Amino acid sequence: MVELRHSTSSLGGRNSTSPMKRDEDSSPLVPDHRPIDDDDDHDRHPSRYRSFFSDLHSHIPEDVRVSLLNNNKISFCLLFLALLASVIFLSWIFSQWNAPYLCKKDGIVLNCPRVKEPPSLWENPYSATTSWTPCAERRDGISDVPPENETTGYIFIHAEGGLNQQRIADDVRIVRDIPEWFTDKSELFSSIRRTVKNIPKYAPAQFYIDNVLPRVKEKKIMALKPFVDRLGYDNVPPEINRLRCRVNYHALKFLPEIEQMSDLLASRMQNRTGGSNPYMALHLRFEKGMVGLSFCDFVGTREEKAKMAEYRKKEWPRRFKNGKHLWHLALQKRKEGRCPLEPGEVAVILRAMGYPKETQIYVASGQVYGGQNRMAPLRNMFPNLVTKEELATREELDHFRKHVTSLAALDFLVCLKSDVFVMTHGGNFAKLIIGARRYMGHRQKSIKPDKGLMSKSFGDPYIGWANFVEDVVFIHQTRTGLPEETFPNYDLWENPLTPCMCKA
Repeated sequence: MVELRHSTSSLGGRNSTSPMKRDEDSSPLVPDHRPIDDDDDHDRHPSRYRSFFSDLHSHIPEDVRVSLLNNNKISFCLLFLALLASVIFLSWIFSQWNAPYLCKKDGIVLNCPRVKEPPSLWENPYSATTSWTPCAERRDGISDVPPENETTGYIFIHAEGGLNQQRIADDVRIVRDIPEWFTDKSELFSSIRRTVKNIPKYAPAQFYIDNVLPRVKEKKIMALKPFVDRLGYDNVPPEINRLRCRVNYHALKFLPEIEQMSDLLASRMQNRTGGSNPYMALHLRFEKGMVGLSFCDFVGTREEKAKMAEYRKKEWPRRFKNGKHLWHLALQKRKEGRCPLEPGEVAVILRAMGYPKETQIYVASGQVYGGQNRMAPLRNMFPNLVTKEELATREELDHFRKHVTSLAALDFLVCLKSDVFVMTHGGNFAKLIIGARRYMGHRQKSIKPDKGLMSKSFGDPYIGWANFVEDVVFIHQTRTGLPEETFPNYDLWENPLTPCMCKA
């Protein structure tokens, strides 16, 4: 309390100072009574200096004054031009660096600024790929095919479509012919009694034990319909999943002529520039059927959109309905990453990753929807882009044209042998390639764009090129085929890490 009273008293003493006195001490309006110095004298006699400069100007000759004036004008003009050039140059630099997310568009040409190539442009870092090794190869001690009286029965597989027709077995015990002891072979194809139908997709192993095995034991030979992707991956004995990898990566091979032709195409890709160079394989899924089936909305003219609507209505009438719900559906699917990437979008993503204009690209694709106009942005940004038809002669491919699946097999193997593989949409073709490249050691890059996150960047009209590049690099740093732990409902063909691979 004493200190408080003392402070208050002191403060009161200061406050009691006369306001008039404070104003007299601090007001700038009160004349200053300090002695006048030389500076004050200069301020009070400006006319003296004006007179001096006037006299000096009168003694300078006229021609000298004109010359000085002209020199000043020239110097001013040069300075102005230099400043103008600097502004234009800086504006150009800024516009190039901060270009829109789809780069500068000139008709069907996209111009994206070049990005510094990262050290791991063509392969994954060695340190990140040495922790796992393949371990699904055939083991010793596995017996041969059991005799007839010991076998549970046979499952008849009709391989149709896809790559199945080009692959043959080496060490997996597949019976090519119906056993001689089965007398009524025609019954297998004509009687529904020997076919298990309507098997659920990704059914658990117990379903086959309860529903298929008893009928196989009874009839000795049974056909399964449908067959693809019928067995689940979760809660399946590890040896069964290991058998899947053994069949896919060790036992099943392509026919010799397909292997030889694919080696020739891969060699030509590696030597297109006259010397050894890496090449990228791009699986571009943008055919009319895929675009239609996706029910996604893509950039195009009104005429194109109307024709696509008619095509969808004809091919998928139950899904099309009246078409009113499709716009909302298309937006939702794009946000979820379920729409195939357009060629122009692929080009921008690859450039943002650091791949230069000189990159050699092999394109595995059917007839692209929209033709050359749709392909132009990709081809203009990466002119060293070829297909098997451009890489091989017509005579070399004639033998394989008899079967569309043979041409698909060539694409498959050239993609498998590439330094970098890029997929643009899902499907067994791309999944098998990524899975095989992972199984071979994860060193080869297999880029799987995150279409969901990319759709947000593509849909942002204000994002700059620098920010877009940063987003692409950050999003895809772990989507290049590196070791990735499996998770529930994972796809074994795309990620065979466990149980097909073991710790090194």
